[in-house]
Amino acid sequence: MKLPNVRESIFSLKSYLSAITALYLAYSIGLPRPFWAMTTAYVVAQPWSGAVRSKALYRLVGTFIGSAATVYMVPRLSNSPVVMTGAMVLWVGACLYMSVLDRTPRSYLFMLAGYTAAMIGFPSVTEPSLVFDTALARVEEISLGIVCATLVHSIVLPRGLAPALTLQLDKAVRDARNWMHDTLSGKNAEQRDKDRRVLANDITQLRLLSTHVPFDTSNLRWTAGAVRAMQDQISALTPAVSAVEDRMRALQADGQELPAPVQALLSDISEWINAGAQASHETAVRLRAVVTRLTPAIDSRSTWRDALLASLMTRLRELIDTYDECLALRRDIRAGLQGAPVRASRPSRDPNSALHRDHGMALLSALAAGVAISVCCAFWIGTAWSNGATAALMAAIFSCFFASQDNPVPGIMQFLTYTVYSIPLSALYLLGIMPAIHSFEMLALSMLPTAFVLGIFIARPASAGKAMAMLFGFLGTMALQDTNTADVVSFIDTQVAQCMGVATAAIIAAIFRTVSADWSARRIQAANWKELATLASSPRAPSRHTYAARMLDRIGLLQPRLALAKRPDDVVAADALKDLRVGRDIAELQRARRHLPMADPTIQPVLNSLAQFFRVRSSGRTHEKSPEFLAQIDRALSSVAATPQGPNARDRAVVALVGIRRAFFPEAPDYQPAHPTLEGQAS
Repeated sequence: MKLPNVRESIFSLKSYLSAITALYLAYSIGLPRPFWAMTTAYVVAQPWSGAVRSKALYRLVGTFIGSAATVYMVPRLSNSPVVMTGAMVLWVGACLYMSVLDRTPRSYLFMLAGYTAAMIGFPSVTEPSLVFDTALARVEEISLGIVCATLVHSIVLPRGLAPALTLQLDKAVRDARNWMHDTLSGKNAEQRDKDRRVLANDITQLRLLSTHVPFDTSNLRWTAGAVRAMQDQISALTPAVSAVEDRMRALQADGQELPAPVQALLSDISEWINAGAQASHETAVRLRAVVTRLTPAIDSRSTWRDALLASLMTRLRELIDTYDECLALRRDIRAGLQGAPVRASRPSRDPNSALHRDHGMALLSALAAGVAISVCCAFWIGTAWSNGATAALMAAIFSCFFASQDNPVPGIMQFLTYTVYSIPLSALYLLGIMPAIHSFEMLALSMLPTAFVLGIFIARPASAGKAMAMLFGFLGTMALQDTNTADVVSFIDTQVAQCMGVATAAIIAAIFRTVSADWSARRIQAANWKELATLASSPRAPSRHTYAARMLDRIGLLQPRLALAKRPDDVVAADALKDLRVGRDIAELQRARRHLPMADPTIQPVLNSLAQFFRVRSSGRTHEKSPEFLAQIDRALSSVAATPQGPNARDRAVVALVGIRRAFFPEAPDYQPAHPTLEGQAS
C-alpha cells in the first residue's frame, strides 16, 4: 500500500477534526443521534474548500426543505400506511427527477430534499406526534456537521480551487491549440479526431468544475465572470475549427491545391497559435487584416470555389478572434488571482442552461426510486417489522445516490459490499469499545485511527468510493442506533435492514433503471436532432455560445459511452460534430435573413426542410436527403449572392449556406452561379 502524502494526511486530519467537533457539539447539546452530525461532516468533505462550501450550502437548504415536507406529511397520513407510502414515493421521485435534470452542484439540494424526507419520515411513522421533534433534531445534527465541515475546510489550511481550475483551463487551451495546429498543418484524420475528443471532454470537465468558483476561498471567486466567458470562447472554437477542416478538405478535393497566399496564411496562423501564452494581440490584428484581404467578394457570378474560399476565410477570422479572446481572458484570470481587478464580462447565465438535460432518464430514475421504496414499505407493512423503516430509508438514499449513472447497479453493489465489510468494524466499536468508554476524549482517541485511515483512502480518487462506503456503513450504523442501549439483537436487525434496503435499490435499478451505453448514446444524439429541428423552425435563434456549449456537452457525454459500447468507429461522435456545425450555420442563417428581405423567400424553404429532416430523424425514422433540398440550398445561395453589396448579413448567410450544403451534400456537383462569367460560358 502506498504511504499517505502530506496533502492526503492534511485532508484526512481536517475531515476528522470537523467530524469530531460536530460529534462533540451534538453530545453537548444532547441531540438524540449525534453520529448523524459526524456522518454529515464526512459526506460534505471535499478536497477543495470551495466545493465543500457549495455542497454544504445546498445540503443545508435541501435538508431543511425535506424536513419541512416530512413535518407536513407524517401527522396527516400516518394512520394510512399506503397513502403515506404513496406520498413519500411522489415526494422522493419528484425531487430526484429535478436532481437528475440539474447537473450542477445545485442538484444536491433536490436530492437531499428527497431522501431527507424519507430519512426522517419513515422512522417517525410509529410516533407521528414526535415528528417535529425528530425533524428538528435531524436538522440540528446535520446542520452541525455541515457548519463544522465548512468552517474547518475553509479556515484550517484551505485548499483553493484555483490550481486545479487553472490547470484545467490551460489544458483545454493546450488541447484546442493542438487540434487547431493539426488541422491547419493537414495532420491525419485519426489524430484530429483524437484532439477533438480530448477537447470535448476538457470543456465538460471544466464547466462542471467551475460551478464551485463563486464559493472558493481565494481570489478566484472574483474571476467567475471571466472563467465563464473563457469557457464560452473555448466552446466556440470547436465549430470554427471543424468548419475550417471541412472547407480545407473541400478546396483540396480532386488533388487541387490551396492558393499560395492562403497556404502562407495558414502557416502564419499555426505559428501564432503554437506560441501559446506568448501569442500577441498585435499578431492577431495583422492576421485578421490578411484574412480580410484574401476573402473574395461574392456576387451573382461567384463560383462554388469562391464561396468555399469566402467561407474558409470567415471561419479563420472567427478562429483567430476566438483564440485571441481566450488568451486575453486567461491573462485577466491570472491577474485576478493576484488581486488585480478583472475587466467586466457580460452577465453570466445559469450554468445549467448550457448542459444537456434528459427528461426520460430523470423520469426513469424517479420511477426506480419509487418502486424500491414501495417494495421495502410493502414488506415492512406486511410483516410489521420493527426495523422496516431503516430498509425503506436506505432504499431511498441509494436510489438517489447513483441516479445520474447509466448503470447505477455497480455503484450500489459496491456500497453494499463495503457496507458488509464494515459490519465487523461497526460491531467492534458499538458493542465492544463504546460500552467501555466513559469520556468523550477517549471516544475521540479510539475513533482517530479508523477515521484517519479511511480519510486517506477517501482523498485518493481510485479508492474514494470504496472508502466512503466503508465509512458510511460504519458511521451510519452508529447514527441509526441508540449507542447507549444497543445490543447484539438490535445491531443484527439494523444491519439486516441496511443491507436489505441497499440490495432492494440495486435489484430495482437493475430491472427498471439500467440502460446500455449504446442506448444512452442514441438518446443523446436524438436530443441534438430535436434541438436542431427547433432551431430551424424558430423565428429567433438562441445565443450561439449557449448552443455550442450544450452540443459540446453532449459530445463529451457521448465519448465514454461510445468507448463502453466498443464501437468499431466514431461515426456517432463525428455526426454530433457535424450537427454542431449545422446548428451554428442555422443560427447564423436565422440572424442574417431578418436583414435580407429580398432573399428571405428562398431561405425559408431551406429552414423548413432542415426542420423537417431533423424532426423525422429524431423520431427514429430514416429521412433521405432529396435532390429538391439541394436545389433549395442552391436557389437560396444564388438569391443571397445576388443581394446588393453592403450588408454584412449577406456574407454571413452565404457562409451559413455553404456550411449547410457541405454538411448534407459533400459529394454533390459544384454549385453553379446564376450569372456565370464569360469565361465560364466559353468553357
